[in-house]
Amino acid sequence: MGGVGAKMNSAAVFLDRDGTLNTATIRDGRPHPPASIDDLVIVPGAAAALLDLRRAGYLMIMVTNQPDVAAGRQRREVVEAINEAVRGQLPIDDIRVCYHLDADACDCRKPKPGMLLDAAHDWGIDLGRSFMVGDRWRDVEAGRAAGCRTVLIEAGYDERRAAPDFSVASLVDACGVILKLGSSRRLACGR
Repeated sequence: MGGVGAKMNSAAVFLDRDGTLNTATIRDGRPHPPASIDDLVIVPGAAAALLDLRRAGYLMIMVTNQPDVAAGRQRREVVEAINEAVRGQLPIDDIRVCYHLDADACDCRKPKPGMLLDAAHDWGIDLGRSFMVGDRWRDVEAGRAAGCRTVLIEAGYDERRAAPDFSVASLVDACGVILKLGSSRRLACGR
């Protein structure tokens, strides 16, 4: 890891898991995580898109709410196995998970920015140069609260709306927006 006290000079792309890196099952207009590794399907183009971001110098950090564990609908070891399966297929540098429910009022459950802030501290991440990519309003609000630019993958869920910095149709499109912004920033800075 970047280490405690590392200079805040790295940029990261924080990525939600379900509906962003892997497909989500939609029930009653809302996304749900895969029930097992057998149900895990990485979104098309994810590996190549994230490799492009890695080549551009971004850290890849997955930040995911997994409240089904606290609610008793899923076992923690299954969530951890799915997370490791995602890491095995995609260039993910770190995984941060919140297992709490909203009622727990923790600092890590998105829309609160705790997972992003903790990762920024551990990796020396400059949040102002970083992005949060997700498919739900919680992702957008967590990114905004952390000081990141936000990219919403429009999935049409039947839930609260978000006001992201950018809206796109897919993870591949989100990565394209980030790469374009990163390139223009480097050119503007003379790098």
